[in-house]
Amino acid sequence: MTLDLDAALRRLGYDAFRRGQREAIETLLDRGHLLLVAPTGGGKSLTYQLPASLLPGTTLVISPLVSLMHDQVDALGARGVAATYLASTLEAGEARRRFARLAHGAFSLVYVAPERLGTPGFRDILKSLDCPLVAVDEAHCISEWGHDFRPEYLAIGGLLAELKPPRVLACTATATPVVRDEIVTRLGLPADTPQIVHGFARPNLALRALEATSARERNRHVDAVLAEALGRPGAGRGRAIVYAATRKSAAAEALRLAARRWRADAYHAGLNGATRDRVQRDFAEGRLEIVVATNAFGMGIDRPDVRAVVHLSPPGSIEAYYQEVGRAGRDGQDAIGLLLVSPSDLPLRRALLERGGEDGAPPDPAVLEHKWGLFLELIRWADGGSCRHDAILRYFGDEAETLAGCGRCDVCQALAHGDQAQDPDTVTLVVRKALSGVARVHERFGLGMVLKLIRGEDDPRLQRAGLTRVPTFGNLREHPDDWLLRVLRRCVAAGWVSFSGGDRPVVLLTAEGRAVMKGTTPARILLPPLPGATGAAGRRDDAAAPARGDVARGGGVRASETDVLDDLGQVVFDALRRHRLVLAREAAVPPYVIASDRTLRDIARLRPRTLDELALAHGIGSHKLEHYGDGLLRIVREALAGASA
Repeated sequence: MTLDLDAALRRLGYDAFRRGQREAIETLLDRGHLLLVAPTGGGKSLTYQLPASLLPGTTLVISPLVSLMHDQVDALGARGVAATYLASTLEAGEARRRFARLAHGAFSLVYVAPERLGTPGFRDILKSLDCPLVAVDEAHCISEWGHDFRPEYLAIGGLLAELKPPRVLACTATATPVVRDEIVTRLGLPADTPQIVHGFARPNLALRALEATSARERNRHVDAVLAEALGRPGAGRGRAIVYAATRKSAAAEALRLAARRWRADAYHAGLNGATRDRVQRDFAEGRLEIVVATNAFGMGIDRPDVRAVVHLSPPGSIEAYYQEVGRAGRDGQDAIGLLLVSPSDLPLRRALLERGGEDGAPPDPAVLEHKWGLFLELIRWADGGSCRHDAILRYFGDEAETLAGCGRCDVCQALAHGDQAQDPDTVTLVVRKALSGVARVHERFGLGMVLKLIRGEDDPRLQRAGLTRVPTFGNLREHPDDWLLRVLRRCVAAGWVSFSGGDRPVVLLTAEGRAVMKGTTPARILLPPLPGATGAAGRRDDAAAPARGDVARGGGVRASETDVLDDLGQVVFDALRRHRLVLAREAAVPPYVIASDRTLRDIARLRPRTLDELALAHGIGSHKLEHYGDGLLRIVREALAGASA
């Protein structure tokens, strides 16, 4: 079948394809399967709307966003494409009328909410249709341990197996390589399904991360960013979104900003539907300057003049963060994304995860550790020492669009004023001393007591525990409290220190941390700059000091150098991903259970030849070494041999 894509594009009212759209559509039509990863606002919907306007029959689009369905159906109707949507928000009579018209093939495209797939009789209607294409929007929701899992998405794989449509498109704005592999697995798509990743680079966003140790400091940072981005209240320079972790903090911050004469309001799930609709409508139509919201706000929002997105505390993952901050600067003009962090974020997040679900059931240990790992990736990013844009692009596997430094984020600005090279021997000594403090209070006290121990501060609890008489007491007393606290937090982010104990979390030394403390594993971390240091290191926000930055086995290097895979490393990484997908399918588990992306990247950088060398990679413990070690080494050998042939 020969289809005129340019003519179809013009009929839909567009003059030209955006970058990557034609490639995606042609790949879908030629191969029949496609996983498309592009950021929110990147034009993914055209990838299924244009084929739907050309192909005979009714294209099925599965989407959780009712507001988006409504808007897109209206827009398609205005362009002459017969489309509808089916969701629980419809009145019973209207739903029956749409079902009847759908059964008679009246639509070229139908949007359905995923919960609709379980409705009696609905699958029978679908089976009777000529369905040339099924598009799964927000496909990352099928990842059971991802940042936005929706159980109803698990039914989609069975639906595809029943319908056997000639074409399947899965698209999402947030999917790391491991989540992409899980999407392919759970949808039952072929292992060789093309995966197109593009458009993540947003250099117009000035990304920043600052530490706020008090409410006053947090308010000062928020007010400064709003003044920079919007000027003064009523100036008409655009809009801002402020994300809060709880309903209470969202309401309080909205009141604070309103008292400063901003047209601000709160949005969260605790408000009634009419209020939420009013706030969302007021923001979309420009009557509000600022919305302070929980993560319930923003899905389907496409206001182009959002000049700032502020997070009062870190969300659960880089995926969630980038989806939310990506709502700024949709018009391509300058915008600011500010993430605020505090020393309490790590233990509070751990306690929240350990609390389990609303039913009070304890969380699955594997789920808990995976979500904890997602959060730590965000903390590493916030405390990182390479360009914030490039770090996100690498995280999502969009290596082709890395910028070699955006020049606008706080890290690039800081690196322009100083050198971050550090002596690896000094790094190792400080880290091992800090970890020895954790080992002494292991599962007895919190992080604050570790700080008192290594600072040599006399505390009755340390005395009663006999810890004022150990060699660890005061082993880092020459360093200030704030600096040592940052060191300890970076040890947490590196996976060497963790927490347990619910509402009053205590620290524990992980197996990886014990190996670092004993010197059997390198201390691959960069220390924060000391107070009073010149250049970038002297900044109060510590933006230029990486938490995740590695000290290479041969000496000290910057995080940006160890985070980037060279061409050969990328070949090995891709081969390891394919191997991981095969293992995951055989074991019927999500790919991340086999190995995380971070682990595969570490292996690709190390290119180990023996099990002992493989054991140095992040996340490779004795169990994984025994079960997967030989296979991983074989894949590395084969990839290297193939690349040199």
